Amino acid sequence: MTKHLAMAAVPAMLRAVLRVSAALILAGLLAGAPVAAAQDAPPAAADATQPAVRQFLDLLGDPVVRDWLAQQAVASKAATTASPAPIEPPAAAVSPSQDLSTRLEAIRRHVAGLVAALPTLPAEFRHAGATLSREIQERGQPRVLVLVLGFAALGFGAEWLFRWATAGLRAWIGTAEAGTVGARLRLIGARLGYDLAVLAIFSLASIGAFLALEWPALLRELVLGYLVAFVALRLALVISRTLLAPSGAESPQAERLRIVPMDNDAARFWHIRLGIFAGWFAFGWTTVQLLEPLGLAIPTRQIVAYVLGLGLLALGIEIAWRRPRTAADGMARPRRRIRSIGAWLLSAYFIALWLFWVVGAAGMFWLGVVLVGLPAAIRVTRRSVNHILRPAGEVGAESGRSVLAIGLERAVRAALIIGAALLLARGLHVDLGALTAGDSPLTRLIRGAINAVIIILLADVAWHILRTVIDRTIAAPAAGKPDSEPARRQARLRTLLPILRNIIFIVLLVMVVLMALSSLGVEIGPLIAGAGVVGVAIGFGAQTIVKDIISGMFFLLDDAFRIGEYVQSGPYKGTVESFSLRSVKLRHQRGPLFTVPFGELGAIQNMSRDWVIDKLSIGVTYDTDLDRVKKLVKEIGKELAQDPELAPHILDTLKMQGVEQFGDYAIQIRLKLMTKPGEQFVIRRRAYALIKKAFDANGIKFAFPTVQVAGGEPSAAAVAQQGIGLVKTPPAA
Repeated sequence: MTKHLAMAAVPAMLRAVLRVSAALILAGLLAGAPVAAAQDAPPAAADATQPAVRQFLDLLGDPVVRDWLAQQAVASKAATTASPAPIEPPAAAVSPSQDLSTRLEAIRRHVAGLVAALPTLPAEFRHAGATLSREIQERGQPRVLVLVLGFAALGFGAEWLFRWATAGLRAWIGTAEAGTVGARLRLIGARLGYDLAVLAIFSLASIGAFLALEWPALLRELVLGYLVAFVALRLALVISRTLLAPSGAESPQAERLRIVPMDNDAARFWHIRLGIFAGWFAFGWTTVQLLEPLGLAIPTRQIVAYVLGLGLLALGIEIAWRRPRTAADGMARPRRRIRSIGAWLLSAYFIALWLFWVVGAAGMFWLGVVLVGLPAAIRVTRRSVNHILRPAGEVGAESGRSVLAIGLERAVRAALIIGAALLLARGLHVDLGALTAGDSPLTRLIRGAINAVIIILLADVAWHILRTVIDRTIAAPAAGKPDSEPARRQARLRTLLPILRNIIFIVLLVMVVLMALSSLGVEIGPLIAGAGVVGVAIGFGAQTIVKDIISGMFFLLDDAFRIGEYVQSGPYKGTVESFSLRSVKLRHQRGPLFTVPFGELGAIQNMSRDWVIDKLSIGVTYDTDLDRVKKLVKEIGKELAQDPELAPHILDTLKMQGVEQFGDYAIQIRLKLMTKPGEQFVIRRRAYALIKKAFDANGIKFAFPTVQVAGGEPSAAAVAQQGIGLVKTPPAA
């Protein structure tokens, strides 16, 4: 009696420990028996050991024993971590052939383990079913089912109440206008926030209520795992609905908020496939993870995962053959043949990925995923960003790309490349922490290459944003009138920004190269010092180039000329077409193009600034009425000022300044006219035509030189002169 009381007083945990210890001792004795004894033992002895093994497996499936073993494993791991790690000898260098042989041997062992685990599948599943049934029976099977359904109903009920309370917001999202980019982005954000809020309400109501109750450890893990898988499925559907916006009864106008450009049929097709993929993956992953607490071995769990992977493989093949056709595919036979070839290639690709996964070739699997998935993701990202940020009224996704679209597309592209690299490193079991802390030449090289790639991607984003801003500013139409201050300021920017763009590119390129070399472990200090010495040497040896560059900088800072202006410097004159760091290109009005270094320009005569006074000179005969001429010129000036084509360019109309000089045969009259630069030629020609017409109508003659030639009989003047010479003068008194 005393013995029984003592045994009853032993805690449940101690009894479990004793059972496990006894089972382990029994297993050790069985495993340590001589081989000869095992071979000589009769079949009855082998049958006698089966109950012991079964009892041992039952003990391992006991939740109390499993929890105790987990605690002991954690304590052992903590003690191992606290103790100093043994110093391992440096690993010997492995040749590529040895590494390949090691990998092939690992694949062979993996496949052999899977084949060896196939006969044990029925026993493993029976044991898992028995363990699960014990857990459910402890709680009561009907009660468990009712509670699980109650948690789901509680979540959906809370979701329905939230939808009922926010019916107005949902109606506004469905009917609001999305014509502009800002309105479109606000509606997309509002719809995404609403869907996430609905999902959060469901999760809090269902999972929160489940966690509020006490459950057995195994049952708690099972129910919670599948609830989380269901929430993950709904989250994937929310993301897919945000990107694809499939039209339906609840959202007939959803395509106006679609991010990925496609038609309604294609959007529904991809939305359904993405939902199936997410659900199959989430519940399959949860199932495989929950097989471990049920006592299934690792090879058995891997076989279950590979069998579930066949569902994803079938989905991929179905997508390859039934994916929606685009409008460009049509029904032409070459298009159908190309589509068929593409479907076969995609099917082979999915089968190869599944085989790589099954045989344990993780490197090939993730490499295949990244090589095909990354370009497709970048292409879809570009189209989506251009489509969602398109200006109002634009239909094409590529038309009118804004600065925001270009910057966002480049930033997302850089993020995708970095994410793909991290995914590939994780799939290949590359320890990035060890690479960061390692100091071997290989780790330093890999770490430097990663940093260099990140630097290049960030510089690419910055360069495309800055270049787009500069190009848009240069190509912007003139603001206001041509002679207004905004127009002059924009013309100056159009002149300076190309040089600024070249300088920014050179600075970014030099900085990226230096930072990349520094990340790779190259000492850039000597490079910078050497570049300074080389720069000084080049400065002394190429003084003309330095003079041209510095002169050009000061010309531009002084705003001496702009693109499109007509300038003259010495023998060079023409319209400024473009310029570089050391020269300017002048297009002469007759066609020749002068490329003049800035150092040779000297004083510049700019003929396109502010205003121009044009002087006109005409000659009239000496018998002309000058007052009449002045009145006619005044009338001509009024007529020019009233001309709708010429009036905007006339700053001060035609006026007569007076008599310039008396010539040998004419009176020179000076006229003047003030116009905008470059417009004086047209106005001058029109003024001359009007002057000629008015003078002819009023009898005013233009003077022109004449020559009188005498010959034959002497003229009367000559005879008179001759007569005077014949008269004799009387003598003086």
